[in-house]
Amino acid sequence: MDFKGKIFWITGASSGIGEALVYECLRRGATVLASSNEVERLESVKINAGRYGDKVVTIPFDLNETSDIQKVVDSAIEKVTRIDYLLNIGGVSQRALVNETPLWLDRKIMEINYFGTIALSKAVLPYMIRQGSGHILVTSSISGRFGFPLRSAYSASKQALHGFIETLYLENKRYNIRGSAIIPGRVRTNISVNALNQEGNPHGRMDEGQAGGITAERAARIILKGIRKNKREILVGGNELIMLYLRRYIPRLFFRIATKIKPT
Repeated sequence: MDFKGKIFWITGASSGIGEALVYECLRRGATVLASSNEVERLESVKINAGRYGDKVVTIPFDLNETSDIQKVVDSAIEKVTRIDYLLNIGGVSQRALVNETPLWLDRKIMEINYFGTIALSKAVLPYMIRQGSGHILVTSSISGRFGFPLRSAYSASKQALHGFIETLYLENKRYNIRGSAIIPGRVRTNISVNALNQEGNPHGRMDEGQAGGITAERAARIILKGIRKNKREILVGGNELIMLYLRRYIPRLFFRIATKIKPT
């Protein structure tokens, strides 16, 4: 019960890592605001929480449409009075070559992954400042630390989040506000199935590498362990995380490996 009495707000809570985090936070004594644009799935998550269901507050909204985000946040605060942890998990991936990706699709991916995330974070931040504490986390990716085939807009949107969350932390440390980036590698969720192709439609199949990744439940436990340790970057995954170190310390080898990857 290491988060007993704490209040988490989790986006992307209707499936994958977000859903797993909902259940894990509840088991550890927290109250959870669960958000997604899938209203029915959110209600299923609340039901699946079983005896913890009364500690789940569903807050449906779409990361692609944040014009009313302040109203969403104000309404949430009225229900729970404070937010201790904001976990920005929701987002969308991509499976399309640069020269086949229309600009409108780049903008859509950036709108969801970057602008949707920072809109919610910027609306929650003043409340955390007033309460004198809080922890905001954004979800990046290992390809948020380097480019990778078929993920140009996705990689760009995730790399942008690093600059945002590091700046947010530096500016607000004096208010006891923390900022962290979650960096998943291969986690066995539907993110590749739902990734957008060059026409903006779902990719429709799971990547082979991702199918062999860790479970969403294990990912959730790693993330919460990282939060307890106040890590600025929380690495989530298996052996594929070595690519981060290759890119940093042996870039020539990294590019040799990455350029041999066959786009599918």
